Amino acid sequence: MSTLALPLHARRGPSPLPGFGLSLGLGMAWLGVVVLLPLAALAVHAAGLGAEGWLRAIKDERVQASIKLSFGASLAAALVALVVGALVAWVLVRYRFPGRRLLDALVDLPFALPTAVAGIALTAIYAGNGWVGRITEPLGLKVAYTPVGIVVALVFVGLPFAVRTVQPVLEALGREQEEAAASLGASRLTTLRRVVLPELAPALLTGFSLAFARALGEFGSVIFIAGNLPYRTEIAPLLITIRLEESNIPGAVAIAALLLGMSFVCLLVINAVPLLFAHERRKQGRG
Repeated sequence: MSTLALPLHARRGPSPLPGFGLSLGLGMAWLGVVVLLPLAALAVHAAGLGAEGWLRAIKDERVQASIKLSFGASLAAALVALVVGALVAWVLVRYRFPGRRLLDALVDLPFALPTAVAGIALTAIYAGNGWVGRITEPLGLKVAYTPVGIVVALVFVGLPFAVRTVQPVLEALGREQEEAAASLGASRLTTLRRVVLPELAPALLTGFSLAFARALGEFGSVIFIAGNLPYRTEIAPLLITIRLEESNIPGAVAIAALLLGMSFVCLLVINAVPLLFAHERRKQGRG
């Protein structure tokens, strides 16, 4: 029987790197212990509350205020990070200028910087006596200890996700399609809308989802600049900690389960977006 008639997996020889089974087992075991087991414990505790207990904890006015603030600030921060991150990625890919490598390295600074340090630094800058706060507050724009400050902190931690998801797509895109569109008489706006943005759409949506998920669970960089005033600047992750300190385990579990569910939704969106765009492209190619 010819080897060409065999299935692909049958034609492949043994792997040059032995130990796949052992590596897979150890990897899944560590993943289960570090990630899946804590999440499963949270899901079990949340299920133990029952629908009535979970709704009772969520309907608390203080909880609702913190959840609305967390979701609203995360959404606003993700949108700002998406726009600014796309612009930064465009500059890094399309232009060459002194300090470009330094700027590229600074994009990853929020990944390496402890979030508490970031929160203290942002508070020092935007407080009333800070470098920026002493200018903005006399103009009526107070940043520190307001929801605006929370958005600023969340943009700080979410910006790298937007940049790093768009940047490789721009590098792979090149300029050939733009030059072809320009040779056909397309304006810059038309080229951006009809050529560049469709190619960047999956990366933009992925960057937005990552920035939103990161902002939704952010804690360290927010609690310093927020002021943590109940019903005004108290975020949901902080309220989880407060409920635990009050020995209100059901209340903490209910809020944590809600944030966990939203994180799973973001994860599904991140994984589904490339598949949807690939399916649409296949349909267009067949058409």
